[in-house]
Amino acid sequence: MSTPFLIRPISASDNTAMASIIRKVMPEFGADGPGFAIHDAEVDRLYEAYTQPHSAYFVIERNGEVLGGGGVAPLENGEPDVCELRKMYFLPEARGIGAGAAMMQRCLDAARARGFRRCYLETLTGMDGAQALYLRSGFRPLSSPMGGTGHFSCDRFFILEL
Repeated sequence: MSTPFLIRPISASDNTAMASIIRKVMPEFGADGPGFAIHDAEVDRLYEAYTQPHSAYFVIERNGEVLGGGGVAPLENGEPDVCELRKMYFLPEARGIGAGAAMMQRCLDAARARGFRRCYLETLTGMDGAQALYLRSGFRPLSSPMGGTGHFSCDRFFILEL
């Protein structure tokens, strides 16, 4: 039986919790050096970044505590019909309870509702659980990056036809 959780749109009061989660989870997978999303300016202001047009960000909450999040936004320097799955990170207590699959569905539904036809993502070797989720969700590997995210240290790229 899975532990109940809630997925809801991010609020301004979630910024601090999500910044802390991102800064805790990314180093767990060796993603804290140059060229990783941990250094993006939006990490400290996700609410403001994802209330922009064609963007959405959601948090997962259990017993009033934010345990992770994920969102979609237009792919930087990409084609207009391509969004990027971004900043999807979960604390260990949110893993293995179905939160990843539920968050993925929520993000992909948001992408479709915003008119995107493809969803792109970047990750790295060693994030095996995340890559398994991407493949189960229908993403297929790409041999090279798309757009211009600035995340030059990522070495795995995926695309999904929405």
